[in-house]
Amino acid sequence: RAQRAWAALAPGDRARQLRRFAATVDAHLEELARLEVREAGHPIGNARWEAGNVRDLLDYAAGGAERLTGAQIPVAGGLNVTFHEPLGVVAVIAPWNFPLPIAAWGAAPALAAGNAVLLKPAETTPLTALRLAELALEAGLPEGLFHVLPGAGPVAGAALVRHPGVAKVVFTGSTAVGKRIMAECAARVKPVTLELGGKSPNIVFADAYLEAAAAAAPGSFLDNTGQDCCARSRILVQRTAYDRFMELLEPAVRAFTAGDPADPATRMGPLISAAHRERVRAYVPESAPAAIRGDAPAGKGFWYPATVLEAAPGDRTATEEIFGPVAVVLPFDDEADAVRLANATDYGLSGSIWTRDVGRALRVSRAVAAGNLSVNSHSSVRYATPFGGFKQSGLGRELGPDALAAFTETKNVFLSTDA
Repeated sequence: RAQRAWAALAPGDRARQLRRFAATVDAHLEELARLEVREAGHPIGNARWEAGNVRDLLDYAAGGAERLTGAQIPVAGGLNVTFHEPLGVVAVIAPWNFPLPIAAWGAAPALAAGNAVLLKPAETTPLTALRLAELALEAGLPEGLFHVLPGAGPVAGAALVRHPGVAKVVFTGSTAVGKRIMAECAARVKPVTLELGGKSPNIVFADAYLEAAAAAAPGSFLDNTGQDCCARSRILVQRTAYDRFMELLEPAVRAFTAGDPADPATRMGPLISAAHRERVRAYVPESAPAAIRGDAPAGKGFWYPATVLEAAPGDRTATEEIFGPVAVVLPFDDEADAVRLANATDYGLSGSIWTRDVGRALRVSRAVAAGNLSVNSHSSVRYATPFGGFKQSGLGRELGPDALAAFTETKNVFLSTDA
């Protein structure tokens, strides 16, 4: 009921209400950030960015509500126009690693396009989602338009996927669960957007500014304690620069401070749970030789040190998503070898290329099978640009100028002008 009334509003009125929602989030940024620290262990600096990303995305999506235009297509005998009609009720199943922003990645454009949203947060991180729903009501969004449904994935999540009243499912999480959701949606001919796992490469050529590449590398796989599908957890270094790069990398990794998430100086917090820490440990036993091993607090919390392993291309640590503060380093010989190693995975979400050769940067960017790449940077995710993966990293795209269209059906209408 709320969705039908919302869709009937003029686009400008929907946009104004979403901007009020953004302003309300902005007024509660510190509260939301502190809540993220408490329930997810994110460093406060990261958590403030995440809360700000929700605000910015709501503002950006609000602008799209009035720009969701159809087309006039020349045809014989009349006028042909298309409309973007909202789907109805959209289920957004959000993960625990970035609870606030990823919830908004699905919810904001879906709302702007005229849909209602049922948000299912992860079992371990429901609090920020529940607070966000309260802020939506405080901002004046209609009751029933943006619901949060906490619960276990196999119960609440599965119910949303199977419910005939849910018109689309947006899921961020593991590839294994994504495949099950895709199968359930296929049985019901229900559209789905999937953002799944990754094992992204960080390709460092010998002609790169090695000091800059080494200084930036720790953040690419230690941000959020490595609990990031875009983590550049495979560092591929050209053989002629390998030794020098490793010399530069070690102090950079050790300087990535782990500690109290509420301390602004902290760059890395604990892992999400004891069970997840055991999963990470299973990949790197204590006896495993590490090229670089950082420090982590010994007190309360699910701590794990930053770890860099030298590996062979076929090793489990080089092919499977660890989802922790662990990276492997692999040497390569030339451009073709770098591309071969970069693509030697079932995933294709993100990656980085470090080189001073613009031609090489473009060639390798086109050759690497990944949805989001950055050159001489690890910044490849922005709310104003498309995000999504190749291969088993997902299906569909989120964010960017086309995000709203993904929450609509295209309707074609022909008006005859024959007398």
